[in-house]
Amino acid sequence: MEPLLAQAHQFLLRESHLLDTWQLLEWAELFTADGEYLIPATDLPDGKAEETLHLIYDDRHRLQERAKRLLKRTAHVEYPRSRTLHTFTNVDARRGDDGIVMECAFVVYRSRRDQLDLFPGRSTYDIRLDGDAWRIRRKRSVLILETLRPQNKLSIII
Repeated sequence: MEPLLAQAHQFLLRESHLLDTWQLLEWAELFTADGEYLIPATDLPDGKAEETLHLIYDDRHRLQERAKRLLKRTAHVEYPRSRTLHTFTNVDARRGDDGIVMECAFVVYRSRRDQLDLFPGRSTYDIRLDGDAWRIRRKRSVLILETLRPQNKLSIII
């Protein structure tokens, strides 16, 4: 495996581990100060954030605030906490003008209250290098679902 692709795999493993172990504040720190995280609506997967509704459109500050809320016991939507398993495949990484562009397919398995939910999709990352550290400038995750079931909650961070 070429070195850049190996680094991309390592980065995705770290991100998955942080999310699955509920280290959400540490996950938010993976983003640059001007970082963004977007999940477009399922009916407009190619929608632009400035023009269409998104399920999630957070900057780093909002990600940190979301993480703080989800980690509190008063976050009833996630108490008890969901158990998640983030998997990824079909990873591609290439050097871009300002950093690294990375893409992957993913499936998030979420188990909570005797229900298993699957969230398949594709993510595109705009990565900036901070010395040797990789930082997310923009992450865009497109869910490959026609709709969300009524009981599904996106309180977890995909």
